[in-house]
Amino acid sequence: MLVASVPSGHVYVRHLAPEAGSGPRRLPDPKPLGQPADSQVWWPPAMLEPSWVRSHDFDLLHLHFGFDARSPEDLAALVRALRETGRPLVQTVHDLRNPHHEDRTLHDAQLDVLVPAATELVTLTEGAAAEIERRWGRTATVVPHPHVVDLRTMAVAQDVRARRRTDDLRVGLHVKSLRAGMAPMTILPTLVETVAALPGAVLQVDAHHDVMDEDGPRRDNRLATYLRGLEADGLVDLRVHDYFSDAELWAYLSSLDVSVLPYRFGTHSGWLEACRDLGTTVVAPTCGYYADQGPVLSYVHAEDTYDAATLAAAVRAAHAERPRLGASIDERRRQRAEVAAAHDRVYAAALEKVGRRCASA
Repeated sequence: MLVASVPSGHVYVRHLAPEAGSGPRRLPDPKPLGQPADSQVWWPPAMLEPSWVRSHDFDLLHLHFGFDARSPEDLAALVRALRETGRPLVQTVHDLRNPHHEDRTLHDAQLDVLVPAATELVTLTEGAAAEIERRWGRTATVVPHPHVVDLRTMAVAQDVRARRRTDDLRVGLHVKSLRAGMAPMTILPTLVETVAALPGAVLQVDAHHDVMDEDGPRRDNRLATYLRGLEADGLVDLRVHDYFSDAELWAYLSSLDVSVLPYRFGTHSGWLEACRDLGTTVVAPTCGYYADQGPVLSYVHAEDTYDAATLAAAVRAAHAERPRLGASIDERRRQRAEVAAAHDRVYAAALEKVGRRCASA
């Protein structure tokens, strides 16, 4: 089976295949115009162009990410091209609310084209599937998020964590480049006060240069000034840097005991899954379906709601109870095999619905 996967090289998509590397063959991500041949950039995805669909050989298109900048009319043209060439559309609904969009109108309109048109739908949690049913009357197959961190790195990280001192607690908040769904200024006062009162606890805040630097293109003066003040008072361990590589990100998450997600809207989180791989406890907001992905400590936080007491209680519970909420390597291995098998079934059902045999058959 030949799958046009949008994208193909993303870690989530790579881990849909069996660990042994068999299963459907996925076309590599085409290089966008202007990108050198050795570039790892896949966005904007050429596979979403109707002309690409009509001029390439594949059995089905599986859409994950990358349609943010496409208009609903563009996506309708993609759907028409797939139908005219007899190829099914499989869509995994990762985001029911785009975490990068302050205004949800465009993303809702995009989903209003894609979800009704998809031959088969997949999503990651039962909560998201229920929302899809409510909004569009469609049934989505629920397939959990596979591991994010490679299994060898997981093994090393989990071994190191098992030998770590347990009387200290490092609580991490990473504001990255302040995407629209984040609200760090809402939760930081609670975190500062709560962590300062816990014996052996440290609050580490990471941020990118583009947010913190005076000439940063995404400079947030209020946040930067506040964090520098907390740093001067010795209340946070502030670290400013550029984007982490994967290896740097895994090392960072492994160094934390707790990672607090500062989201006020969103749906699912690969960051959460990486934390589970590395044994880092996640404190997650009640917006979206983060708690459906796996065990977390929850606090009340959404677009119009925030309960500081619930965040303080979650951090205190992490300090007192030291919960083990991660996933073992054996669990992730079993899950990956189940995820691969579930996608095989979804693909077979999609091909059957359009009466298509695989190109390799």
